[in-house]
Amino acid sequence: MSKLQKALYEEMAKFPIISPHGHVEAKLLAENENWSDAVELLIKPDHYITRMLYSQGISYEELKKPSIDIWRIFCENWMLFAGTPSSLWLREILDSLFDIEDLSEISPDKSFAKINERLASPEFKPIALFKRFNIEVLATTDSTCDDLSAHKVLAGMELSGRVIPTFRPDDVTDPARKDFKATIEKLGVSTFAGLIEKLKERRDYFKSLGATATDHGIFSPQTLKMSDAEKDRLFSDVMSGQRFEEYRAVMLFEFAKMSAEDGLVMQLHPGSYRNYDEEIFDNYGADKGFDIPTSTTFTSELRPLLNEVGKHPNFKMVLFTLDESTYARELAPLAGAYPSVRLGPPWWFHDSINGMRRWRDATIETAGFHNTVGFIDDTRAFCSIPARHKIARKFDAQYLSEMVDANLISKKTAFELAPLLAYKLSKDFFRL
Repeated sequence: MSKLQKALYEEMAKFPIISPHGHVEAKLLAENENWSDAVELLIKPDHYITRMLYSQGISYEELKKPSIDIWRIFCENWMLFAGTPSSLWLREILDSLFDIEDLSEISPDKSFAKINERLASPEFKPIALFKRFNIEVLATTDSTCDDLSAHKVLAGMELSGRVIPTFRPDDVTDPARKDFKATIEKLGVSTFAGLIEKLKERRDYFKSLGATATDHGIFSPQTLKMSDAEKDRLFSDVMSGQRFEEYRAVMLFEFAKMSAEDGLVMQLHPGSYRNYDEEIFDNYGADKGFDIPTSTTFTSELRPLLNEVGKHPNFKMVLFTLDESTYARELAPLAGAYPSVRLGPPWWFHDSINGMRRWRDATIETAGFHNTVGFIDDTRAFCSIPARHKIARKFDAQYLSEMVDANLISKKTAFELAPLLAYKLSKDFFRL
């Protein structure tokens, strides 16, 4: 690490963590119970780990064994993670929290016992770690009809930062989901207009508990504008099993209009073929590592939406993608033109050192730094939050220092950008 890179990183490290999108459950903090063991903490919530193990022939049945057996399997296969971002995150977690520098140099039983001993202490309860991690804001991801009871509990607790919900209405956006009709019934609606009014009520409820954003896990960012009469016919057709694609596009358009009205920042996460393997999904459920990226385009798909609300002063939208080919061709130009649009950071499969570099190289010359939203960890594994932010900050410090060395920016500019990338871009755009 060069002297300049080190100084830039030290500047970034001064700031607390803003985590505006992730999948840690509010229940974890509200209940504030110690993790039972290393497997419950590090392996079971992390689909990156289980995916890699499965790819080498370790079945999910083997990962149902007692925790000590699962931990032995993981340690015996630690070499599989070499070169992956999982290795970086886990090494940081093990070193900073458990004083284990190299998992390969300690026996599985000894590392398991050492981690478990720490986990049993009051200092390793979720709320204690929340404070230790210096998290200012942690946003969860919550479904349409969630009662947000855990958030109500947290609202009455003294925390070092805030835990806020995020409105994720995938269960009313995608009619192909198994829970779609059940959610519609739970909302008690029978018309498209009734659905929109009920969703506005739910959004207001989320806002009352601190929400500043929505999130949309969609296959395609296709949007479509329809008249009220057409939407009524569409809703009827959808409930009878027809016109699913049109409905998804219309709903995304309607959610954008709602965001322009109530100010909730709209996040789009398209381009993942969810639950790709039918057998894995049927036997083990969602989020077991069989989601696969697909090609995704944005320019034509988002045009109806952006023509409607793209210049609205209250509308804000963050675009993510798993299709790197769109970075320079579509996403950077869109963010570099519309004041309402920002680029989300490298997501999921691309949340890696080289992924961050490819993303920066493809987007910065067109969109600049200020049309991005900083780093977003998007994790289910609680202890990986500070690890991921630390690694991202180190990378950004390196990237800025290289730009100074290449005379692309001044040293002064680098130090002005450092706090933006580490903290301020996320805080400001997500209205935190």
